[in-house]
Amino acid sequence: SGFSSIGHMDTMLRRRHHIGHSKEGEEFIQNVFHALFLLFSGKEKSNLSICWLQYEISKVLQCLQRKKKKQLKAQGRKSKKLAKNLLKAPDNRNHLSLWKLYAYLEWLLGNIDDARKVFDTALGTAGTGGLKSPQLCSLSLLYAQLEVELLESLEGAVTSRAVHILTKLAESGPYVPYSGQVLSVNVLKARKTYEHALQDYLSRTPVSDQDQVSDANQLVNLVGCYALFQYLTVGIDAAVLIYAQTLEKLEAPGPQKCENTGESFGIQTFPTALETVTLLHTNLLRFHMKISVYPLNPLREALTEALKRYPSNQSLWRSYIHIQRKSHSASKARRFFDGVTRSTNSLEPWLFAIQAEQMRKKLIENVQRADVGEIHSTIPETGLTNRIIALFEHATQSENGTHCPLLWRMYLNFLV
Repeated sequence: SGFSSIGHMDTMLRRRHHIGHSKEGEEFIQNVFHALFLLFSGKEKSNLSICWLQYEISKVLQCLQRKKKKQLKAQGRKSKKLAKNLLKAPDNRNHLSLWKLYAYLEWLLGNIDDARKVFDTALGTAGTGGLKSPQLCSLSLLYAQLEVELLESLEGAVTSRAVHILTKLAESGPYVPYSGQVLSVNVLKARKTYEHALQDYLSRTPVSDQDQVSDANQLVNLVGCYALFQYLTVGIDAAVLIYAQTLEKLEAPGPQKCENTGESFGIQTFPTALETVTLLHTNLLRFHMKISVYPLNPLREALTEALKRYPSNQSLWRSYIHIQRKSHSASKARRFFDGVTRSTNSLEPWLFAIQAEQMRKKLIENVQRADVGEIHSTIPETGLTNRIIALFEHATQSENGTHCPLLWRMYLNFLV
């Protein structure tokens, strides 16, 4: 008992309750963390602390999604206590990644002012590495992204807190908390700094594998900060241009050959960077559409291109389904799903294709039931049901699908 609900069954509905973390399973996971904590020291211990805090944040996010205020309060108290205890450890006091997670936790719990204090303190003690410090870039990017999400429109965004954070990052000086204004001369200087930094990054070749990983992370943070900065100070087109230039540069097979493998610089060097930059791009487009009027096509094109290349990226699929729900014609999406499932062994396209059809079925049933009472039980919507069953059949026949418990449970759940 207790192990049934660990894993990813929390997306399925059981009557009206979501399946979450079961009590025994939760105790087991906490025991694992406590036991491992005694075995590690130094950098490994810090990495474990990060994993532990990320896990706690995932539970807070789950409470937020379910809109359970009581549960959120209790979970928030536990998670904050753990975060503070982890930060008290001598090794972790100057660990920016942990401070970043703690600030993010406070933000999720709705304590915006407390979160800002944590962010400002962390940035103040982080030194003056500027754009050359990966951790500082990562911290500033998250802080700026969260601030941008509070904006209701782009009017006056040039003097917002987010622009202040990104400008200070480019200045490479000591961080000063936001005082309510940003000088336009500083914005101009910062833009030049970002431009040069990005050019330098895209034209250099990493030496070792270790460099490659840190370079890829740093490139993502740099592109994210620069694009967000341009978005707030110039507009959406300027931000999209940076993503387009970066993707073009990373996809192009460069003339430099790596000595040991003979592979060209570019897509092989930064595969994860490419995927993450694509995600930042689509997320920014989605956010912009939420706060202002903007055509759907650029986002749809970006998502279809990205999903052909990364068919197992769940965040991209979620965004794709989200925008397809707005369209009344299902045929385009169906053709796209069909094309992707034929060209890849990933199971995600099947799962999301099924989810998209189930959402459509639910929508149609809701419309049919409106104000008619019990009539819906005598006129079932069979076309979509048959389509969903056919999708399940094909998915369970694929090599990965045969061995996927989630897929079989979804199929049984649907038939019931």
